[in-house]
Amino acid sequence: MTGAGERPRIAYQGEPGAYSHAACREARPELDPLACPTFEEAFEVVESQGASCAMIPVDNSLGGRVALVHHLLRDSSLHIVGEHFHRVRHCLLCLPGADPGGLRQVRSHPHALLQCRERIRGLGLESVESFDTAGAAREIAEEGDPAVAAIASRIAGETHGLDVVREGFEDHPNNVTRFVVMSREPLAIDPGAGPCVTAYVFEVKSVPAALYKGLGGFATNGVNLSKIESYLDASFSVAEFYIEFEGHRDSPAVRNAVDELGFFSNTLNWLGTWSADPFRRGGNGPRVVE
Repeated sequence: MTGAGERPRIAYQGEPGAYSHAACREARPELDPLACPTFEEAFEVVESQGASCAMIPVDNSLGGRVALVHHLLRDSSLHIVGEHFHRVRHCLLCLPGADPGGLRQVRSHPHALLQCRERIRGLGLESVESFDTAGAAREIAEEGDPAVAAIASRIAGETHGLDVVREGFEDHPNNVTRFVVMSREPLAIDPGAGPCVTAYVFEVKSVPAALYKGLGGFATNGVNLSKIESYLDASFSVAEFYIEFEGHRDSPAVRNAVDELGFFSNTLNWLGTWSADPFRRGGNGPRVVE
């Protein structure tokens, strides 16, 4: 737990310099970032009151969903209390003084490698997966092989004394990661405070058209679904789903839609209601933290 006089902490998966670290500094500057080796540990430290909340990546505009996180969202006791869209700007990093023309291998998190795959192919580099981007930067700094590069943030490069070979190394400029902020307690938000997003996890009944009928209430009540993800159990016979939609949990339209969904579901669990990020509402877009 946070001691007397200490600032509350926000957990993230990765090492200092990771993009999740940058997202914490950008969206919750009043909190002290706490690095965790795994996503599971980031969730656990919040559950055990070692941090007040966690910054967790869920989707990337180029790489798609972070699959492991969606399973943790389903099984965790934590609630979503916010979201943040972070513009990811990858850097190709190498040892100081290394010849960029002599590079033969590049390391990074699988999602970062995926987001830069065309650039990597163009340079003829071998891709090697690391647990996270900042960790890849640390590894090449420690190993000292001038033929090995890393894909990570400028912050990670500065932290480990690496040179930036190329900035904006991602294949496409619209590289944005959406994070959700997870907390032990749900957010008490006024229905009239502005645009909101709500999330549920549910298990449909094993009857024909249960999903179709369950989601029909959102259409008839004018509630816009913005995300749906599916899960299957080990027998492949029971389907669970994660959904997000626009609107407050307590608004009449949402209540009617959720009631209908519940009629066709075995379980229906609310994960949270939070204010929509300005990026979702057509704002100026996510800021870039270098």
